[in-house]
Amino acid sequence: MVKKKRIRLIAEMARKIRAYRELKNRPRESEKYALDYDTMTRPHTRKTLPVLAWQDVRRESRLFSLLSGLKMFGVGHLFTRKSWLTEHPEAPSYWQVTKVKVDYTAENMDHGRAWGVLTYKGKQESEAKEMDKVMYHDWRLVPKHEEEQFKLYDPVPEPPIRYVSYPPLLRAMLLAQRQKDELGSAAEEPTLPLKRDVLLSKEYFRSQEKKREGTAV
Repeated sequence: MVKKKRIRLIAEMARKIRAYRELKNRPRESEKYALDYDTMTRPHTRKTLPVLAWQDVRRESRLFSLLSGLKMFGVGHLFTRKSWLTEHPEAPSYWQVTKVKVDYTAENMDHGRAWGVLTYKGKQESEAKEMDKVMYHDWRLVPKHEEEQFKLYDPVPEPPIRYVSYPPLLRAMLLAQRQKDELGSAAEEPTLPLKRDVLLSKEYFRSQEKKREGTAV
């Protein structure tokens, strides 16, 4: 007979109380990411920011520093990042904010969470998701009168795929054979062409059959 599991009501209630206290005592975003701009350290963790980031921290803005100064906390506006503009300026990358949850306990209300639709390198995602790296000091607002010009992009067609990789086992066999033929030197990665340059005629199949027959003993 299966023994019933005892339900320890007091222990279960104590576990829930401990979990609630941990959640209540958890530092807020405003406390966790607070920054002393004089010493470039975070008071909560007492960690100093990398020296290379000091210039951007003093010049650029965080996302919620921009959202807090806009009507409806910037819902509907476009935001991009300095790193995107410098790394790939040929294609636009930006977030369109759709929802904002502000931490009203923070000073100046410049902390919280935001959601939006991401367009990265000209490719727009289908669904909205939570925006990441909102605490980075490299966010920029795209002015309303420049949004249409900023979103203009003529996508370059991707080149067709001409070669594919071999299956893992066959690839390992080909690499071993090539290394053996080249006396241990670095072998070239084997690839399988998707387009055959050989005309599949009767003469081609006859030559293949002669190769399989081999030499008579």
